[in-house]
Amino acid sequence: MNTTNPANPDRPRGDGGAADPAIVVDLAVSQQKYLPADGGTQELHAVVTVRVSGAAGAAPGPALAEVLVVDCSSSMDRPPEKFREARKAAVAVLQLLPDGTPFTVVAGTHEAAAAYPPGGAMAVADDATRAAATAAVHELVAAGGTCLGRWLDLARRELAAQSTPIRHTLLLTDGRDEHGHFLPLAGVLADCAGQFVCDAWGIGTDWDARLLLEVARALHGGADAVRVESDLTERYERLVGALLAKTVPELTLTVGALAPGAHLRYVKQTFPHEGPMTPEPDEPHAYVTRAWGEELRRFHVCLAVDPEGERRDQDLLAAEVAVRLPAGSGVAPPAPQPLVVHWTDDPALSGLTDGQVVHAQVWEELGTAVADATDAHHRGQLDRAEALLGRAVALAQRAGARRLLSELARLVEIHDADTGRVTLRAHVDPVDFQHLMTASSHTTHGPDGSAPAGPPRQGGELVPCPECHRRYPARSRFCGNCGAAMGASS
Repeated sequence: MNTTNPANPDRPRGDGGAADPAIVVDLAVSQQKYLPADGGTQELHAVVTVRVSGAAGAAPGPALAEVLVVDCSSSMDRPPEKFREARKAAVAVLQLLPDGTPFTVVAGTHEAAAAYPPGGAMAVADDATRAAATAAVHELVAAGGTCLGRWLDLARRELAAQSTPIRHTLLLTDGRDEHGHFLPLAGVLADCAGQFVCDAWGIGTDWDARLLLEVARALHGGADAVRVESDLTERYERLVGALLAKTVPELTLTVGALAPGAHLRYVKQTFPHEGPMTPEPDEPHAYVTRAWGEELRRFHVCLAVDPEGERRDQDLLAAEVAVRLPAGSGVAPPAPQPLVVHWTDDPALSGLTDGQVVHAQVWEELGTAVADATDAHHRGQLDRAEALLGRAVALAQRAGARRLLSELARLVEIHDADTGRVTLRAHVDPVDFQHLMTASSHTTHGPDGSAPAGPPRQGGELVPCPECHRRYPARSRFCGNCGAAMGASS
């Protein structure tokens, strides 16, 4: 079930310019609708695919405001190459910022200070400010501790004054937030949620993957790391280049029209990064996703549904997913799509699976296996760690996760990837577990190559009941709400 809607060329852009008709937002649903009618409350799983296309050739998108956080703790100078490459990468980012971009460089220790511009509002990128910021980066020294809460709080305050639709922080650290008690991270992340996107990076051998993932998931970004310090510049350039191509500041995924007795259990992003989604405080079934370019993302939606009193052997509407765009974006939203439940007594039907849903569940299990293996190895439970890493290998093989298999091969000798038969290596570098955890958050695409374009699949259209006007799938014979005949053939 999918739809494709071109942008409405008559709708004005938020910046007052003409809308670009090239931008298209697609919405598709993949699910296993058949559930056993005699099993009590069931979980209905669906993978929702949202794709933005046409953005690469669109009119200039919304402006960016950037906070560049450089870890300046004393450990960054051990070895010196680490701090040297961090400064080099920061300078490369500065050179990529287009003229007119507000920016700040933050020196992060157990405190947070604006290295450029010092003690004031954000600078505006041009030849002079980029040169001055470059000089300030070269003058940074490594001395102090680590307090990510203070770094992010300063980023929030700097970005709060900006009206740019896309506000972003790029954070690099080699440490473990040992001075986090000065300003606890959890409270800062709550204050920062929805205010900006943060990509969090690790460098060296002592960073904490769970910490980076906590930051990235709370602030709609990604977590990653480099093994070789000299790779940081190229990775930064790639990330910022993609960021500058963003043309849609946000999309909101909504789950509505829940059937009586249906409850939304969770929404998770499953591609390209895995992580839970947090609903809006004043709209519990709405999930904001930040900063889109030419890209596709997938989300795992889980509903609890109850067959009691429901009709069997027909499609019933369990809920409806939709995409909402900011007012004045100039881009038309796709048509809402139904999540359908079909209660059946046929075990052959209820035993069917959906490829995209299974893929999402494999990644969920894979992430759990990786986290548990990391904990087991840390506690010295080597047999348990080996078994869990073997399970992770089998799941990664099934998911086509080449990067993750490469990371796993550093920890275990893989004898048979399909069955997960492995042997834990005798000498394991603890940082390899950190790389494994961040790699496990970068998911593979899944069964089909893209969100399908074109008209909805048969049964994907929603029509109103002639009596109560509640919308149900077009192929329903009876309204699941009032029982009126819907007019569909059996």
